[in-house]
Amino acid sequence: MESALLDPAATDRRLAERLRALRGERGWSLDELARRSGVSRATLSRLENAEVSPTAAVLGRLCAAYGLSVSRLMAQVEAAFVPLVRRDAQAEWVDPAGGFRRRQVSPPARELAGEAVECVLDPGVRVAYDRPPRAGLEHHLLLREGRLAVTLDRVRHELGPGDCLRYRLEGASVFETPAECGARYVLFIV
Repeated sequence: MESALLDPAATDRRLAERLRALRGERGWSLDELARRSGVSRATLSRLENAEVSPTAAVLGRLCAAYGLSVSRLMAQVEAAFVPLVRRDAQAEWVDPAGGFRRRQVSPPARELAGEAVECVLDPGVRVAYDRPPRAGLEHHLLLREGRLAVTLDRVRHELGPGDCLRYRLEGASVFETPAECGARYVLFIV
């Protein structure tokens, strides 16, 4: 079954529209958003016109500027709330820079407080976020396969399969895999 939710071009177009709308709702110019997010004006323009897809780092910076989690932003570009989300209807976002895939297992909804996201990082990948989308966001990260190092406010945590890291996201964060293996984890966000 082919779903419009799984069409990367359609997702990129909806994401571009939502990013443009968020900026418009706040009355910000591209220059103002560039200042607040640390993303260049040229990149912002290309993103809002669906000429390029944002990387994980850029999406993280934009969400931080807007005070949204990445999952909340993605929920705003997806269809309405449904109780059963079959695997073939779970939206997946692939970082165009490579090495990072994020699948919305249980997308956020106004009616529900939590969400679940499955992430896959290839070997030797580093994804860094300067700041959280919203300070105090509660995360429960369950590593399913591989090895993963998570650095939260300069404190590094080394995870193996089955380990669970629980935290409130307050500052900078970094997710890294060693050169010899990647990682698959589920992130529960409350």
